[in-house]
Amino acid sequence: MPKRLYEDELKALQARLVDMQAWVQATGARVMVIFEGRDAAGKGSTINRVAQYLNPRVTRIVALPTPTERERSQWYFQRYVAHLPAAGEIVLMDRSWYNRAGVEHVMGYCTNAQYHRFLHQAPIFERMLVEDGILLLKYWFSVSDVEQELRFRSRNDDPMRRWKLSPNDVLSITKWEDYSRAKDTMFVHTDIPEAPWFEVDNEDKRRGRINMIHHLLSRIPYTLVDREPIGIPPRPEPGGYERPPRELSTIVPDYAAALEEQRRA
Repeated sequence: MPKRLYEDELKALQARLVDMQAWVQATGARVMVIFEGRDAAGKGSTINRVAQYLNPRVTRIVALPTPTERERSQWYFQRYVAHLPAAGEIVLMDRSWYNRAGVEHVMGYCTNAQYHRFLHQAPIFERMLVEDGILLLKYWFSVSDVEQELRFRSRNDDPMRRWKLSPNDVLSITKWEDYSRAKDTMFVHTDIPEAPWFEVDNEDKRRGRINMIHHLLSRIPYTLVDREPIGIPPRPEPGGYERPPRELSTIVPDYAAALEEQRRA
């Protein structure tokens, strides 16, 4: 997708996301969006584009770490319940309870009994959320094995993004078919009418982001909310305040000025 077309459309869609957020706040709606998919499929970067201009007090990104010993002893869904949206909130989940159907199952981090219990309970759990009024959307980001490996190598060569690459990510190359089977099984059990899966072809990240955000907006029944403009009052006349001498403050050194001087030199 051409960069200029992508940037123009992305900005327009992000403006609509701001409108959607205003509707969520005004109506007390509860929105939860799950982002799942292959490692390096582009989930995180898409989440960042969705949240870029949204109020972080209204729209939260949830990316849970490895469960603690205490959490591992709880009902599997328990630690996720604490992150469900309240009225007027949007939650964007960078991976979710579907870890159990994917990486935990493929890498042997859970037992077969825990895995099959999850496949049975997940649709029940999600129906409960939807019946209670939560707007639940589930997106699976798809990428080819060739493109995934290219993205892994790109991350490994970039010190700024190497943190995104974990040993488990690299192992996903050797377990491509295992993850494919796990995804297919997960869809069979959890692609339910109340909370269907929507697949995003993210081979082209620009195209995938545009498609996903446009679809998200089409699934939320928002309407435009009148927002009263905020009046900025005139600044009052000075009342005699005198600022303390600047030399009494510890000022951050002007590194930018040094850079400019170096550039001129």
